[in-house]
Amino acid sequence: MKINSAIKEYLYQIETFEAKSLSTVKSYRIDLNIYEAYFNSIGIDEINDINVNNIYDFVSYINSKYANASCNRIKSTIRNLHNYLSNKYDLKNPCINIEINKNQKRLPIYCTKEEIEKLMSEFNDEDPVELFHHTILETLYGLGLRISECCNLSINQINLEQGFVTVFGKGKKERLVPIPEITLEYLNKYFNNVRPLWIKKSINYFFINRYSRKVTTRYVEIMLKNVVASAGLDGKITPHKLRHSYATHLLEGGADLRSIQELLGHSDISTTEIYTHVETKRLKNLYLNNHPLAKLGGLNDEEK
Repeated sequence: MKINSAIKEYLYQIETFEAKSLSTVKSYRIDLNIYEAYFNSIGIDEINDINVNNIYDFVSYINSKYANASCNRIKSTIRNLHNYLSNKYDLKNPCINIEINKNQKRLPIYCTKEEIEKLMSEFNDEDPVELFHHTILETLYGLGLRISECCNLSINQINLEQGFVTVFGKGKKERLVPIPEITLEYLNKYFNNVRPLWIKKSINYFFINRYSRKVTTRYVEIMLKNVVASAGLDGKITPHKLRHSYATHLLEGGADLRSIQELLGHSDISTTEIYTHVETKRLKNLYLNNHPLAKLGGLNDEEK
């Protein structure tokens, strides 16, 4: 089987039968294009001609060109490809001993509550476009959505009367997310006062632009970048940073990890555990502010 044919079949498998998200399939495709290009460059175009030594050479190649996280992702992708081919066609698996060094999970970068307030106060809500932009950012932060989840929201997913949203996340996993009061207010304003002005054709997406088209993730990223600059905020605030802020502020407010896991749509609690740094920081501050031994100079005479 040609490498190109094997890759096409595998991508079709994960998109159609494993229900991988479009972004995941795109990521796999990029990795496998790198894989195919490497073997084309050394004159190998049959998948079954790839041996263990070829794999080690490929790993050395990507290690010299890409960051550790990218290398781990590429190795995981090609291992999944060969596992699929081995199981379906009983082909030899040259990746059987490939090692993937797990990265230490990085702490999430999030906005302070003051930064969120400053960001949201940047809009003139009397202007339809600015109200539209404001509502999108309130939705990203107020519901903790991924940017793709926000842009793909349909009218049917948002229950403005009962105040919750049905979200379809990674792997089309469904979850219910309650809408905070302030976010609900903006969703109603946009839906009742702005969206009707822009409807030129039948469209079921909740967020549409002035041309009656679905709002894109790129549009939202550029819009947020411009608002951040206008507000004079330091640091890079992205849509995903707003999601991190949502989870962090929930934990600071006393929400438990299991509830946050459900709200974020994480399949594994270990993914949500990156936010426990907030609880650790809170406990440390409690100790430093309240325990007598933590105070400079130790116990005073009255405390002994």
